Amino acid sequence: MTDNTQASTPENGRLNALVGRWRSQGQTVATPTEPALQITGSDTYEWLEGGFFLIHRVDVRINDDKVEVIEMIGPYDPETRTYPMRSFDNQGDFVTMRASVNDNGVWTFAGETERATLVIAEDHNTMTARWERIDNGPNWLHWMDMTFTKVS
Repeated sequence: MTDNTQASTPENGRLNALVGRWRSQGQTVATPTEPALQITGSDTYEWLEGGFFLIHRVDVRINDDKVEVIEMIGPYDPETRTYPMRSFDNQGDFVTMRASVNDNGVWTFAGETERATLVIAEDHNTMTARWERIDNGPNWLHWMDMTFTKVS
């Protein structure tokens, strides 16, 4: 991976808004049976040489638990107008999702049981995400809120 790798296509170039190292902070939403959990750490996005795949690394603590994730995003799929996402974590979980971006620059990440809306500030130095998930039913429930501040 190199810092000067560029996106391979204009469509993949939309992912450049994510590139960099971000300080991650947030919390899960309390439920009647579980308290809210604090989330702190970092997210890093960088291009794999060639510019077809964006590598996303997550290194956070959720309360006292360490969570590490590596995710590959891309390349852009013109048929679905989305970016495939495949993530693997240190708990042995594997998740597939699809990312899309609207004309206002708002990103949606959607999987079978979880989804998020990511808004990148105009200055590209902060992002906010609202996550939802499905738990034992058909309804989406507010799961967590995250804020990301660009470090580099």
